[in-house]
Amino acid sequence: MTHLWVRAESRANEERVGITPDGVRKLIAKGVQVTVEDSATRVLPTDDFANAGAAIAPDGSWPEAPRDALIFGLKELPEGDGPLPHRHIMFGHAYKNQTGAQDFLDRFTRGGGALYDLEYLVDPQGRRVAAFGYWAGYAGAAVSLLALAAQARSDTCPPVTTWKDAPAMRAEVASAIDSQTLRAIVIGAKGRVGSGAKTLCEEVGVTVTPWDMAETAHGGPFPEVLAHDVFFNCILATPGVPQFVPADAGQRDRALRVIGDIACDPTSPFNPVPVYDAATTWDRPATRVHDTPPLDVMAIDNLPSLLPLESSLDFAEQLLPHLATLDQIDSGVWGRAYDMFKKHSKGA
Repeated sequence: MTHLWVRAESRANEERVGITPDGVRKLIAKGVQVTVEDSATRVLPTDDFANAGAAIAPDGSWPEAPRDALIFGLKELPEGDGPLPHRHIMFGHAYKNQTGAQDFLDRFTRGGGALYDLEYLVDPQGRRVAAFGYWAGYAGAAVSLLALAAQARSDTCPPVTTWKDAPAMRAEVASAIDSQTLRAIVIGAKGRVGSGAKTLCEEVGVTVTPWDMAETAHGGPFPEVLAHDVFFNCILATPGVPQFVPADAGQRDRALRVIGDIACDPTSPFNPVPVYDAATTWDRPATRVHDTPPLDVMAIDNLPSLLPLESSLDFAEQLLPHLATLDQIDSGVWGRAYDMFKKHSKGA
């Protein structure tokens, strides 16, 4: 019998979960054994999972789970260097030469476990089957507009924390910008991330110029970006992506006051927004890269966590059909994810 063990998240400010109580109920009906760790911070209450039929385990008890259990979480494991004997489903952030990535993968090699990275659950055409992109775009647009509103007060964006839901976020942003006439340009508007940013802007009355591959094919930088109040970058930094704004954008004649770098890849050699060099945080959501007139960059790297309810419900719905195939873990999306693990792991 397949045993799915849903661990509690240990990362600060992480309230999301990758499965709902209804999803648990459906998996159990298919013969899957489900254990859910208790969590004081998870956006969906533990009692709801228990009522759906899940066994409840103590927070952080996954290292003692049965050897054949599949440990399912979203973000990174607690710090450690011990061997990992289980098969883990999570965002591993280990295949792009990230700091500490090889040490992390070596823990699986030493323990005999495996990583099924959620970022690399893809269909036969290589498209991801489940992603948080829409809500990253939505939340990123919201925080960027809050940064713009703070400039009107001669301030920088104050700290942010989770919103209880999207309507609460939308209402706060609408109140902050106070019916200003604003123009935003979204590059990557046809993707999940760009669609979320575009939706939030339109909901609060910001006029959106939607750009995608066709509009950027001739190469940048693009003076049109500087003519908007806000620019949202929703395109990952990859070879061939044009530079969207020049490195000296702050010194240029511009209407641009805030860059929402939702893709957030400042250390990449292909960074299309080369005006800053480090991600921002919930405590300091925007960094000022030029003073007069101000130019701020919002580049939080865990934006969907600001809307844990919608993010969890959306992602869980996308992922559930694939969790239902865990009894065929050697094939399909799981087989392809394991192939990626073998490719990047020593001795796997």
